[in-house]
Amino acid sequence: MTKKKVAIIGSGNIGTDLMFKIMRLSSYLEMGAMVGIDPESDGLARARRLGVPITAEGVEGLIALPGFDEIEVVFDATSAGAHRHNAKALEPYNKLMVDLTPAAIGPYVVPVANLEDHLDAANVNMVTCGGQATIPIVNAVSGVVPVHYAEIVASIASKSAGPGTRANIDEFTETTATAIEQVGRAARGKAIIVLNPAEPPMIMRDTVLMITERLSAEQRESVTVAIRERVAAVAEYVAGYRLKHDVQFSDEDAELDTLVDEDRSAAEYTKISVYLEVEGAAMYLPAYAGNLDIMTSAAMRTAERMITARQEVTA
Repeated sequence: MTKKKVAIIGSGNIGTDLMFKIMRLSSYLEMGAMVGIDPESDGLARARRLGVPITAEGVEGLIALPGFDEIEVVFDATSAGAHRHNAKALEPYNKLMVDLTPAAIGPYVVPVANLEDHLDAANVNMVTCGGQATIPIVNAVSGVVPVHYAEIVASIASKSAGPGTRANIDEFTETTATAIEQVGRAARGKAIIVLNPAEPPMIMRDTVLMITERLSAEQRESVTVAIRERVAAVAEYVAGYRLKHDVQFSDEDAELDTLVDEDRSAAEYTKISVYLEVEGAAMYLPAYAGNLDIMTSAAMRTAERMITARQEVTA
């Protein structure tokens, strides 16, 4: 298959890391342009040295670049507000957009959970780093038993949170919580992000807490198998993704009713606790920046599958 040209809008940490992944790992994609707004950014400087066409004029500069017509995929690694502007500017040109911001103009996509449902979408949203790490687990469990409530806590090194992440904290929690329900299929979802200033910087850690009906021993075994299989599936495209501890189960009583929708309330529940770690591939950023690594890895996997699906249709 001939590689398809892509552009990345956003020459910060996420966009630059994605550029290196595409250039080193992808059998389906190749860099067609790196787009920023700061002519002195490290991402634009590195792209220039690598022979990638660049512009510091934002999406308008991208549209004006020679070879723009050859670009089939545009990754947006800017901010929620900027993506709304970029998507509107690119709408007439029929590009596939993969949105790494919390803007959520298009459907939420988590590759192992629901990518196959959105292969014909024009703009897909990669939720958040916390969502990409935790929603696969909620989705796996909900395939075994109904999940009444799911809460995730994403803890990342403060050094790995750039200005885009910090400017979108509210969108992060709202987008992740909504995707926990829509993609994870939990009846209720909640998301918390923690920026940890510890030195040396910590590797990304994620905690997933779920409330279900009281589970039998057989159901617990099925849930554990589903979680382990899902972790292995994510690790196929995020090598540093792993379980940090055995899956934990604890029986709870009606005191959890405040977290559960009224029509799901019961006298007895089981709480499932899953502890994850995400170590980065360290292609551009340090290994502790697993939060960025899982976003760029998921985005690349999504674009590759959507491109191959389009090729299958036209073949």
